[in-house]
Amino acid sequence: MGKKYIETPEKLWELFCGYKKETKENPILKHVFVGKDGQSTYEKREKPLTMVGFECYVMDHTKVTYPDLTNYFETKNKSFKDYIPISSRIRQEIRQDQILGGMAMVYSQSITARLNNLTERTSTEISGGLNIPKTEDIGNR
Repeated sequence: MGKKYIETPEKLWELFCGYKKETKENPILKHVFVGKDGQSTYEKREKPLTMVGFECYVMDHTKVTYPDLTNYFETKNKSFKDYIPISSRIRQEIRQDQILGGMAMVYSQSITARLNNLTERTSTEISGGLNIPKTEDIGNR
């Protein structure tokens, strides 16, 4: 059913806390030009938490070599059921970071919405008919 490279749910949580700390302490540096002379400088931008980022962090800090933590995050695999409360919390924390960052315009709102299946659904319904007169009704012909 899959080897457990992350021995306990507590270790999974520990890894996530390490990922979160490292991500938030190391912002992305965006190259910008400031002022009328276009002075070259770098602006710090906060990094969002992502599942992909967490999987890469896990690969860097464990024996997991394939970027897939599916067994730890799915309810189908009974031997990993102890991980579900922690993995659910991890998913929710990542989602919360992305949604709040999008709402505060720290991250791209459209990408945040797409990643989290947040869409505004609108529906436009047009109805009507076409009244075409019969030929005998047109000018007594």
